[in-house]
Amino acid sequence: MQGFFGGIKLKDICRDLHNEQEALDAIVSKLSDEQWDLITPFIGWSIKYEIAHVAFWDMAARLAASDEAAFKKLIQSTFASEEAYTESQRELREAVPAYVMEYWRRERKALVDALTAKDPKERIPWVGPTMSARSKATARIMETWAHAQDVADILGIEREPTDRLRHVAHIGVTTFGWSHVSRGLEVPDVAVRLELIGPSGNLWTWGSEDATDSIKGRAEDFCLVVVQRRHVDDTRLEVKGDVARNWMLIAQAFAGPAVEGPKPRERKTTPQTMCR
Repeated sequence: MQGFFGGIKLKDICRDLHNEQEALDAIVSKLSDEQWDLITPFIGWSIKYEIAHVAFWDMAARLAASDEAAFKKLIQSTFASEEAYTESQRELREAVPAYVMEYWRRERKALVDALTAKDPKERIPWVGPTMSARSKATARIMETWAHAQDVADILGIEREPTDRLRHVAHIGVTTFGWSHVSRGLEVPDVAVRLELIGPSGNLWTWGSEDATDSIKGRAEDFCLVVVQRRHVDDTRLEVKGDVARNWMLIAQAFAGPAVEGPKPRERKTTPQTMCR
């Protein structure tokens, strides 16, 4: 699927972002205060921590799209130290669920409104390199969907996949190089062919048909691997070739330092445990 953004308008990506946010909202808004303290499979975070994190970075993205000076000030203070980063989200993490939801709903609406008003190619500042407005909207879809999977896993919910996964898959493909660079590895000069079946049954493809390495299967499985919510061996992906296999073992669709994904069978079933 070369030229992914060519046929998609920014307003449509922003609509998908809104719908992805609403899908997660529909899950957590029904939970009791006690359930908000359930520990998800994601590095010991509670459900409240997950939503607070998503809300904080929706706020940061909103600032990046509407007030660059305020955004830079926020990032400077947030990343001043490891302790500062932890403190930056403490208020949300310790707030009652009703406040967290109110804050998130307000900030995510402001974010979608700000991005919708942008030129799709306009550069927006971020923690690392600047991003286009459409890339920022796509990245927020990816992060929202990934953290929603953590919530679904701990609650034992099977989410109905949607074609919004196309955005997540696209980021997974475009971060092929990043997945290697972030680990100090040389980026392979080998093309990988992807043939993914979207939830509606459409075939999504990337790469040359002549490529010797390939990945085939459900788009949802590929997305779960690149956001590190499933090990590739716990999916039905058909992976051919050493480069493709290694990519699926180190794939990382999000920014930041290299992170190790789940081990085989680590995220297939998760007992419910309460936050201590």
